[in-house]
Amino acid sequence: MTFAWFWVCFAVVAEIGAALALRHSDGFTRPLPTAIALVSFASAFYLVSLALLQLPVSIVYPIWAGGGTAGVALLSMILMKEQKGIWKVSGIVLVVLGIVLLNFVPGGHDI
Repeated sequence: MTFAWFWVCFAVVAEIGAALALRHSDGFTRPLPTAIALVSFASAFYLVSLALLQLPVSIVYPIWAGGGTAGVALLSMILMKEQKGIWKVSGIVLVVLGIVLLNFVPGGHDI
């Protein structure tokens, strides 16, 4: 396992943190959540750029975007008491399954 995969994982975490902080920034009117969101978004982009030095964009970007999407949806239901439901949970599961399927492509190419 190369460091590139660590960068991807940290980028997903930074993306999730940024989105959750953005929710609390009240339209960039609260300085601390705003700063956390901006630094976290910048960190996520930087970490993805590091991962892309060693890994293909067709794998990194979906993991980053999908992992962030699924993580934000899941954590918003848990931490922010957002509505839960079969459709939302099913959507999260489908995003994760899509990411897993992308990683099973043999040799990184279409069959």
